[in-house]
Amino acid sequence: MNPDELRDRSDDQLRKLEDQLNDELFNLKMQHHTGQLQETSELKKTRRDIARVKTILRERELEENE
Repeated sequence: MNPDELRDRSDDQLRKLEDQLNDELFNLKMQHHTGQLQETSELKKTRRDIARVKTILRERELEENE
């Protein structure tokens, strides 16, 4: 996911996306532990997407406090 695309979204959209990504990460972990996950790189990609969303939300929070 491109950070520029994420910055165009509203805070509510980012929070919903974060929830969706967390659900996806849970499902990927379950698939990995049961041996059903083919692309293990999806775990890393999903974790990075979650980090990007959290970073953008935190940047906005800090801007509001200034």
